[in-house]
Formats: sequence, C-alpha cells, structure tokens
Amino acid sequence: LKSNPSNNEEKEAQSQLTKSDELQRLHSQALSAYQQEDYGAAISLLDEILAVCVWDAELRELRAECYIKEGEPSKAISDLKAAAKLKNDNTEAFYKISRIYYQLGDHELSLSEVRECLKLDQDHKQCFSLYKQVKKLNKQIESAEEFIREGRYEDAISKYDSVMKTEPEVPIYSTRAKERICHCLSKNQQATEAIKLCTEVLQLEPTNLNALKDRAEAYLLEDMYEE
Repeated sequence: LKSNPSNNEEKEAQSQLTKSDELQRLHSQALSAYQQEDYGAAISLLDEILAVCVWDAELRELRAECYIKEGEPSKAISDLKAAAKLKNDNTEAFYKISRIYYQLGDHELSLSEVRECLKLDQDHKQCFSLYKQVKKLNKQIESAEEFIREGRYEDAISKYDSVMKTEPEVPIYSTRAKERICHCLSKNQQATEAIKLCTEVLQLEPTNLNALKDRAEAYLLEDMYEE
C-alpha cells in the first residue's frame, strides 16, 4: 500500500487484512476448542481456515488429531498424507499414518508407511519399534496364508496362534486369526471345533461372511442341515 496507494489495491489490501484477522480469530477458537476436547467444533473451525490456507501442514495435522479423537481414522489419514507431502522430512506424519493403519488391521499399508518414515530417518525410535512389530506380524500372516494355500491346515493354525500372541492388544488381529483358524478347522474336517470358533467370531461380527460360510461347511459335516 505504501509503495503504490491506488484505490483498487487499497480495497484489495484492506479485504485481505480483514480476512487475515478473521482467520487468526478462527485459529484461536480452534485451538481453544481442541484444548477443551470439543473436537467436533475444532474440526468445523479448521475446515473454514483450511478452505483458505490450503497448504498449512500444521493445521492439517491438528485436524487429523481431532479426527482420530472423533473416531474418523480415514479422514485423519487423508490430512496426514497431505501434511507428509507439504512438510519436508515429516517423519511424525508417516508414523501416525502407519499407526492408524495398524490399528485398523491393515498391516500391509502400515508396513509401507512406516518404511517411508525410516527412509527419512533410520534412527527414528518410534518408527523402528513399530516397524519391527508390523514386520513380524506381517510375516506370520503371510506365512499362515501360504500354508492355507498349500492345504497345510495344522501349520496354518499354529501360525495364526502365533499372530494372536504377537499382537494381543489390537482386537482386530485376534478376530481375523480366529476367522482363519475356523476356516482351517472346517477344511480339516474338525467340525465341532470349527463351529465353536466360528460362533465366537460371529458373536463379535454377526455379518462376517467367511465365518458364516465356514460354519455352514462345518454344520454340513455334522449333518446339521437346518443350521
């Protein structure tokens, strides 16, 4: 304005200044809402700011935190992926993405993201620790699936037992392991055990198609046609 005080530019500059003040006010409100654990309100405010400040990595990371707290992991991943691109060497974003995928039971994507973190910093303690855990789990699951393809059902059951021991804290891995063990028992003509285990899975996930099919196969072996 000082260098070139023409009318048009003055209006434009004043409008930008007003918008800038408004965005700072929204930012303060968003931080306050976040601190008060009102994550829904924080998300609404951050939506408004990010509509203008599209390239702000910190704001995206903050909104991702709010999405995690609100139980919307896929939206958190979307913001964290943008933040990983917007900020150089953003190991923290890759670590968080990997952790979310891991909690959701997507061990392959989790492994891929944590490797990105280690490419940026091979000494990153949290990423290295997560990498070891996911790699071990991933290897056990791949190995179990290979046994199933070869018809080695006892070996597959043993391997899925190991999966449950490797990750006892995240329920989805135990449920998936039980679902696959039920499949192996059914294929191995161990009908009673298969019915018991598939029923366990179906109490947790009543619409689990694999468990329904495998339990049906087991019922057939026992001549329980109505069931």
